[in-house]
Amino acid sequence: MRKVLGETLDGLGRLYIAIPTVLMIGFLTGLFLLAVAGQTRLENANERVHLSQLRQNALGGFLSLMTDMESAQRGYLLTGDTSYLAPYKRAEPQIDAALDRLREVYGNADATVVQRRRLRSLAGEKMGEMAATVALAESKGLARAVDVVRTNVGHRTMDELRKITTDMQRAEDAELDEANSRLHTDLRLSRWITAAGALLNVVLVLVASRLVYMDLRRRARQEADLRDQKFNLERQVETRTQELAALSTHLQEISEQEKSALSRELHDELGGLLVSARMDLSWIQKRLQVDDPAIKQRFQRIHESLSAGVDLKRRVVEELRPTLLDNMGLFAALRWQLKAACTRSGAKCTESYPQDELQFTPQAAIGIFRTVQESLTNILKHAQAKSIDLSVAALNDFLVLQISDDGKGLPAPRLRAIGSHGLASMRHRIMALGGQWEINGKEGGGTIITVRIPLSRILLQEMPEEMRDEMPVA
Repeated sequence: MRKVLGETLDGLGRLYIAIPTVLMIGFLTGLFLLAVAGQTRLENANERVHLSQLRQNALGGFLSLMTDMESAQRGYLLTGDTSYLAPYKRAEPQIDAALDRLREVYGNADATVVQRRRLRSLAGEKMGEMAATVALAESKGLARAVDVVRTNVGHRTMDELRKITTDMQRAEDAELDEANSRLHTDLRLSRWITAAGALLNVVLVLVASRLVYMDLRRRARQEADLRDQKFNLERQVETRTQELAALSTHLQEISEQEKSALSRELHDELGGLLVSARMDLSWIQKRLQVDDPAIKQRFQRIHESLSAGVDLKRRVVEELRPTLLDNMGLFAALRWQLKAACTRSGAKCTESYPQDELQFTPQAAIGIFRTVQESLTNILKHAQAKSIDLSVAALNDFLVLQISDDGKGLPAPRLRAIGSHGLASMRHRIMALGGQWEINGKEGGGTIITVRIPLSRILLQEMPEEMRDEMPVA
């Protein structure tokens, strides 16, 4: 339930953080679209302003050409000076280009089609009238031409042409004002939208920052809780491990005590019974003095059975608690154990010990002996070794014990896992003495077990100090 609730809170926290982000992305997208639309409107307004200016320039240029031609014609007719015809002749070929320019800048504007057609018609009439008066003046004289001008036909044409041009310019002025007004409106709208977007972005960023900060604090609290839980679990595991290690050590000690007690019982009680039975049997045999071969054979079989029972008792006692360990010390017991193992396997054995016997505590002596015993048992069962080496040395305040063989060794995964109960038992015995236990493979085959135990943890405290100082080093 707590896990589901935590996952729900995590999901809600991520959702609260995602909402401002989604809103920000949506708003930025909308702001971008509005900016694009505003930019399009601005471009359209600019285009309208530019087109209106082009149309006004085209109208002004056309009207200026017509006015120049009329002024040049009037000046020539009034003065008779042909120099006045220079502007007329320069402007005459440009009229068609000016009309084409008007058509180009107006394009398909239907509202001005009639006006542009009327301008072209009036321009043709005016140019024809001016050309006729100039030709009349050149052929009939200036007076005749002036009389034609005084009829005001050309003046009325020019007035209508000016009126149409002026109307079209006023329309373009209105269009230009409207375009400028739209341009300024779009600019203000774009500024307001940009300002509102910036303000909203700031608000969303602050909200998102606040939510992120709250989420980080929540995660920090969760991490702190997890660290506390992990610390508590580690303490519990450490406590349980210590308890289990203490329990295992206690069980081993109890087991050794029971084996020792059973060994004494077998040695004292069963040994005494078997020896007493043999003595009584010998006394009976001497008293009876029978010659029956069957009876003699029965006596012999009883003697052999009692002798086998004594030997069996001795082996069981030695297996339970080696008498050499208590009577002669650890090194003597190790020599006996190695000799027995090599005798059974036929392997070549080498051994080395310190010159003098060290005074070990009973727990250390039995722990080291059981470690060597278990190691030799594993070698005999699994290694198929041809040589076994046992080395015991005192180096730098440590007892260093090595057991190596040239057998087929152990697979690497098993060396790393140490899943065997025998190997785990050896490791625990040495660790209970405050030492280190390692097993490694050897080059060329075989295994090597290395044990390092501080001498201060395994030697008897009442051992004389001068004996420790003179302790030989192998």
